[in-house]
Amino acid sequence: MPFFFVRQDITKMHVDAIVNAANGTLLGGGGVDGAIHRAAGPRLVQECATLGGCRTGEAKRTLAYDLPCKYVIHTVGPVWYGGSHDEARLLSDCYRNSLRIAADSGCESVAFPLISSGVYGYPKDQAIRVAVETIRAFLQKHDLTVYLVLYDSMAIRTQGERFGELRRMLDNLERVGRPEQTAPSAPGRKFGFAKPARARGAEKARPIRQEAQQDDAEAQVFAADACEAPLPCAASEASLEDLLGQLDESFAQMLFRLIDERGMTDAECYKKANIDRKLFSKIRGNVHYRPSKMTALAFAIALELSLDETRELLGKAGYALSHSYKADLIVEYFIGRGVYDVMEINEALFAFDQALLGA
Repeated sequence: MPFFFVRQDITKMHVDAIVNAANGTLLGGGGVDGAIHRAAGPRLVQECATLGGCRTGEAKRTLAYDLPCKYVIHTVGPVWYGGSHDEARLLSDCYRNSLRIAADSGCESVAFPLISSGVYGYPKDQAIRVAVETIRAFLQKHDLTVYLVLYDSMAIRTQGERFGELRRMLDNLERVGRPEQTAPSAPGRKFGFAKPARARGAEKARPIRQEAQQDDAEAQVFAADACEAPLPCAASEASLEDLLGQLDESFAQMLFRLIDERGMTDAECYKKANIDRKLFSKIRGNVHYRPSKMTALAFAIALELSLDETRELLGKAGYALSHSYKADLIVEYFIGRGVYDVMEINEALFAFDQALLGA
């Protein structure tokens, strides 16, 4: 853990391994396969020629050569024949076998394309479901950061009426004069998706680590309704030293108190929150640690907090839920309906081009 959706060119992902949706010969082809071979250079096909091909559902590893990663893991997805030819199991095998090779190779991060969803014809909505379920199951027992690289958010947005009610709610809010406002981003701030670098001087596209590469000073600005009420007269007359002696519990203190109250282990909490273990240890070791807003919200989801409890936890880190931000509305929508699945919420956030929960 964690697991993110990204909008990116997979050949530019700075991870330990990328997965190639190959054909059975492993000698290159069209789509993602052709793009990876072109970016890796001629030595990739030379090594692939020594592997003897690959069967559907299996995976094999090569070096990455000119790519910005260590390895390419080649897997052969199933052709879609309507779902009656064991396609779902074979597709799941592609992800599982590739993840196993990545873990056995000492990789800490791996990026997947949406396997079989191109010329092999696997319906994108069903391909995403298989990918998400298989990757999540693997990450329950392994510490690995995984990126599912999608061409754009339409791969999720077109899933029928899955987010239809949410879309109508957001559309209605915009029609009545509440247009989306995006919080200003500090220099270098990363979101839960990335746009490919298109030309010289364009922003360099890199995989997303929302918390590990973000200074506390880069956290989202306060929403207008985050301001606290003025201090009462007695407090306003107190000395600064007296006031500082009345500090409330910190974000970290409240977080770990809630984990204990719910009888959760640390691992259960950070995995459910889509949080990196190293970041969790950092918070555990610093009582005054201030997370990003999306990290704080991820913990609220993992702990299954009510809206009032979520607001309180956010307040400990200096944030608030605001109807001026689409991401806040989406998270509030799911909490209000008792849905605490971080990946389902992240799918919705990705579909509406918002930053993702976790780090």
